[in-house]
Amino acid sequence: MARIASCSERLPLAPLLALLALLVPPAMGRGGRDHGDWDATSPQPPLPPREDAARVARFVAHVCDWGALATLSTVPAVRGRPFANVFSLSDGPPGAGRGVPYFYLSPMQLSVGDLQVNPYATLTMSLAQTNFCRKHGYDPQSPLCAHIMLSGSVTKVNETEVEFAKQSLFTRHPEMKTWPSDHNWFVAKLNITNIWVLDYYGGAKIVTPEEYFNVKFQ
Repeated sequence: MARIASCSERLPLAPLLALLALLVPPAMGRGGRDHGDWDATSPQPPLPPREDAARVARFVAHVCDWGALATLSTVPAVRGRPFANVFSLSDGPPGAGRGVPYFYLSPMQLSVGDLQVNPYATLTMSLAQTNFCRKHGYDPQSPLCAHIMLSGSVTKVNETEVEFAKQSLFTRHPEMKTWPSDHNWFVAKLNITNIWVLDYYGGAKIVTPEEYFNVKFQ
């Protein structure tokens, strides 16, 4: 009698697992897909008028949950070269951003080693991580998919600021509270000195820190 093939013989296991992974929806936790830091019942705030570059910059800084931070590397293989790394961040609880990007860092991270030698860095954040660009069909590299570049120095926050900074980070990224304590996590911020906004054709717009921090959201 011919042997009946088992399920694993009829369908290889690896493709089956890959298919199951595609069928499982991504986690919808805070700081995740589709702008998860905002209440699910609330629509994403609209993009400010593009002619108001300072307001656009503050908007992008607030709705983004992560960015790419570029440092000058101290890793021997690439010493002195630009080195970019992804970091979760927050400028404040949803609807209460102050414009200052906060980070939860560990001395074990490569980029933190760079910052200990040279604290200057540039941070890029893009609306490609929200549903804005997907909704409008904008490619992440298109100027219409607004993104900003913030340059300055990364420093530890002081005692008067640390509670707000932790609340800002843990509200959007609650997983941070469970990260291993032996990694010596600390809260840091980017002290912004230069700002560029790319949200339309014609090149980046320059915004001063004074213009940026003078923006008031209702």
